[in-house]
Amino acid sequence: MSLAYYKEENKDMQKNEYDVIIIGAGVEGCMIARELSRYKLRILLIEKNDDVATGTTKANTGIVHAGYNAAVGSNKASMNVRGNALFDTIASELNVPFERIGDYVVALTDEDIPKIEALLDKGKKNGVPGIEILSKEEMLRREPNLNPNLKLALYAPTGGMVDPIGLSIAAAENAIDNGVEIKLLTEVKNLLKKGKRIVGVETNRGNFYGKWIINSAGLYSDVIMKWAGIESDFKITPRKGEYFIFDPSYKPIHSILFPTPTPTTKGILVTITTYGNIGIGPNDEETEDKEDKSTTYPGLKEVMDGGKRLVPSLNMKYIIKEFAGLRARGNAGLMHDRYSSMIPRDFIMEVPDDVVEGFVNLAGIESPGLAASPGIAEWVVNALKEHGLKMEKKKDFNPIRTPIPSFASLSREEQARLIEKDPRFGRIVCRCENVTEGEIVRAIHAPLPALSYDALKRRLHIGMGRCQGGFDTPRTIEILSRELGIPPVKVTKNGDDSFFLKRETKSVEAKK
Repeated sequence: MSLAYYKEENKDMQKNEYDVIIIGAGVEGCMIARELSRYKLRILLIEKNDDVATGTTKANTGIVHAGYNAAVGSNKASMNVRGNALFDTIASELNVPFERIGDYVVALTDEDIPKIEALLDKGKKNGVPGIEILSKEEMLRREPNLNPNLKLALYAPTGGMVDPIGLSIAAAENAIDNGVEIKLLTEVKNLLKKGKRIVGVETNRGNFYGKWIINSAGLYSDVIMKWAGIESDFKITPRKGEYFIFDPSYKPIHSILFPTPTPTTKGILVTITTYGNIGIGPNDEETEDKEDKSTTYPGLKEVMDGGKRLVPSLNMKYIIKEFAGLRARGNAGLMHDRYSSMIPRDFIMEVPDDVVEGFVNLAGIESPGLAASPGIAEWVVNALKEHGLKMEKKKDFNPIRTPIPSFASLSREEQARLIEKDPRFGRIVCRCENVTEGEIVRAIHAPLPALSYDALKRRLHIGMGRCQGGFDTPRTIEILSRELGIPPVKVTKNGDDSFFLKRETKSVEAKK
C-alpha cells in the first residue's frame, strides 16, 4: 500500500463486496482486523475520522490491566485475563513498546483494607497470576514517594503499560500488509438490510456490502445497534476523564499506582507511560455529548487532588500537557430488557441472530477494553467460525510489523549507518523528542500513511515534549506539504478543516 491508495478510490473493488466489514478503527477494530487477516477473507475496516485510534483509544491511560477488578464470570474478566496473557506475543510481533511493570492498588484508610482483600479474592477467582498483598513497609521501599499514611497494597505483577495509539496503528499496518483494506474519512450513515439479514453499510462514500458486519463503533455502538434493529434500552453514556502529563525529566514514581476503587470507577491513578512521562488521571464525569473532549478547571483540580492523595509531593511545575477523553460506558444489565440478565455494565459481545443475521455486536467496551482487545479479537474469529463463515488460514500470513526506525533510541553507530543510507535521518525536526525528517517522511509513506500533524504525533511522538510543538511545527508543515503534494495552507492538524494556515503572508498586498 502507498499514499496513492488514499488519493483516489480503489479501482479494483469488486462491486464493493467483502466477507467482513468492521465499523470503527479504535484498538478493538484494529486488533480484530489484524486477527481476521490470518484468513483468506476480503476485509474492510471503516473509520469516520482521518486516522485510526482517534476516539476513545486516543485518550486511554495505556494500562494493560491484570484482571482483578472485573466481576467474576463477566466478559470483562475473561477477556481481560486472556488478552493480558497474549500481550507479550502481540507486542513482540508488532514491535510496540510493552512492559510488565506491575500495578498496585493502594489502601489509604482502614476502610480500604476489606476492599483490597475483596479484590485479591476476585483476582484469584478470575485467574490473575501472582497477585498478592504487600505491607506498608514493602510499598514504601518500592515507591518511597507514596503517601506515608498508606496501610497496604494489592500487587499484580502481570499489569503492564503499552502505547494504545501505537498498538492500534501497528495492528492496522500489519492488517494492511496482510490484505485488509482501510477506508478513513468514511462515516457509516446506516446499515443495509435484506429481510432479517444485514448485507452492508451506507456511508458518505457510497455503499459497501459484506457477509458479516462487526459493530466496533465505541461511543456510537448504541447507534449502530439501533440501525441493526436491536430493540433495547441499551445506551452509551460517555464518561469524560481528564489527565495531566508531566515532563519526562520528572519521575517521582516508577510504577502503576491505583487508589482503592469505588463501585463505578478505578479512581484517579498515578502512572508512568511507555515514553517515560508521569501521567495522572482520569476523573469520571458523565456527559451526554459524545464529542466533548474539553478540559475544565474543576475537573483538572479533581485530578490533581486525586493524584496528590497517592503521591503528596507531585509538583505541578513539571506539567506539560492536559487533555480529556471519553469512555464508552454502557448500561447493560441495568435495565429490564434484552440485557437484564447480564452482569451490570459488562461488555456486550454477541451474535444476535434471533433478531438480525450477519451482525457481530460489540458494545460498552470501556476499561479494560485495551487489555481485553486481543481476547475480543479471538472471540470474534471464533464466533464467525461458529456461525458459518468459511475461515481458511493463509499460508503466507506475516505476523511481523516492521516499525519506522526511532532515531532517538538508536546507538551512535546505528544512527550513523542510518544517516549514511538516508541523510534525512540526520536532520532533527523535533528537538524535545529527537524526531528526524527521515522518520516523518517514512510515516507519511507508511502502509497506513500519516496525513496530518496529529497523525505524525501519534506515530512519532513529535510535538509531545516540553515545547509541545513550538519548535517543530513550521518545519513539519513544510514536509507534509512537500510529501503530500499540497499547498502549505491545505496541511491540517487533524483532518477536516483544521488548517494551520489561512494564506501566504507575502501574497497580501500592503495596505495603502
